[in-house]
Amino acid sequence: QVQLVESGGGLVQAGGSRRLSCAASGSIIEIHVMGWYRQAPGKQRELVTFITSGGTTTYADSVKGRFTLSRDNAKNTVYLQMNSLKPEDTAVYYCNAEVTDRRSWPRRETYWGQGTQVTVSS
Repeated sequence: QVQLVESGGGLVQAGGSRRLSCAASGSIIEIHVMGWYRQAPGKQRELVTFITSGGTTTYADSVKGRFTLSRDNAKNTVYLQMNSLKPEDTAVYYCNAEVTDRRSWPRRETYWGQGTQVTVSS
């Protein structure tokens, strides 16, 4: 099993910054993809950004140029630096990972964190 633990959510003023972290732990053999989704009240969960094992990063158009995803492979951790935050960025942010672990090998499994609330006030 794999656990994803998020941190860094909170209240921030519009135009401000916030950094989210997500650490993966457990019987990990390989992390193939790791990233973030978000869900605003009354809306569907949407992709924010992800990074592949090869280092390729993809961003939703709504966050390009404002959000930056980075990773620390040694710690199995990704960091989401969010700058120039807008009220419409308010959502619960969920960490997501596609992993091969000892239980799933050789298949991949998708895991989710518990979510962390980010609220941007205007």
